[in-house]
Amino acid sequence: MKHRSLRAAVLTLITALAALSGPATPAQASDPGLPRLNITDTYVTGISSGGFMASQLQVAYSGTFKGVGVFAAGPYYCGKGGIVEGLIACGTGLISTDPEGIEQIARRWSAEGKIDPVSNLSGTPVYTYHGTKDPLVRESVSDAGVRFYRDFGARTAYHNSDPAGHGWPTPNAPLPCGTTFYPFLINCGDDPQGEMLGHWLGSLKAPAATQSGTLSRHDQDRYVPGDWAQWYSMGSSGYLYTPHSCAAGAACKLVVALHGCLSDDKFVGSRFARESHLNEYADTNNLVILYPQTDISLLRGNPQGCWDWWGYTGSDYAQKSAPQMRTIVNEVHALGG
Repeated sequence: MKHRSLRAAVLTLITALAALSGPATPAQASDPGLPRLNITDTYVTGISSGGFMASQLQVAYSGTFKGVGVFAAGPYYCGKGGIVEGLIACGTGLISTDPEGIEQIARRWSAEGKIDPVSNLSGTPVYTYHGTKDPLVRESVSDAGVRFYRDFGARTAYHNSDPAGHGWPTPNAPLPCGTTFYPFLINCGDDPQGEMLGHWLGSLKAPAATQSGTLSRHDQDRYVPGDWAQWYSMGSSGYLYTPHSCAAGAACKLVVALHGCLSDDKFVGSRFARESHLNEYADTNNLVILYPQTDISLLRGNPQGCWDWWGYTGSDYAQKSAPQMRTIVNEVHALGG
């Protein structure tokens, strides 16, 4: 109990310090739009709230996203439009996530055209990661996410054996495996990014020893419905990692990587974009990595900069009309995906 209280106090302090720093800095006039690249296929991954959002994006836009990687999160539409029920069902697992009900909703929305056809999910490569020491998302919640995809015929890979806390695991992360603490980058002595990319792509070259591509900022406002990202608790700028080969016109695949709560530009700057361990694979495998950004919003009841997995932007948050998902898809299309 003491550890939980300390962790809650620290997270509250981090949130308060970020809020005191004022609203997110708008994109500078010099921040460009996204470049047009030779993108062949698009994939999406994310951690925590970003993991829930990754599943939402892939299911809602299954015609666009050919594969998904879900880290420390649960099934599509887990929050069902309510933060209280969402935290209990999708975090503690004390009440069921209602897998059958979620699948029925997905089928109905598919028939109504509110999401892409669920038939697209058959054969989709899905990678899921969950740590045995994750205090925020129980294993049963992660299991429900795997079950959702399996029931629709997806090709799943499930890594659930590491004694990992709630964080993004990479071979070069600064924190021990079992840690749940800022900046939520943990090291469990293995390489989940390589596993995920290999599951998606099959043949995969080893990652570069050092990054040689370019990490750039771009104006995110222009891709948001209404041209004002902050209105939907999104950052005015996002990040893009582009290997030299992709910038020169080579055929490349796009990976959208979504940070978790307390991990957007307001809290960690470009750290997730620099240390995700995806860029090293991008350099050797012709991958472009897009890092969209949220922002804190007291108006939206989102002081920790989480992606919308429970409905703070509207009841359609898990459908194609959802503003955050439309923004990301607009960015994907701008890149050529």
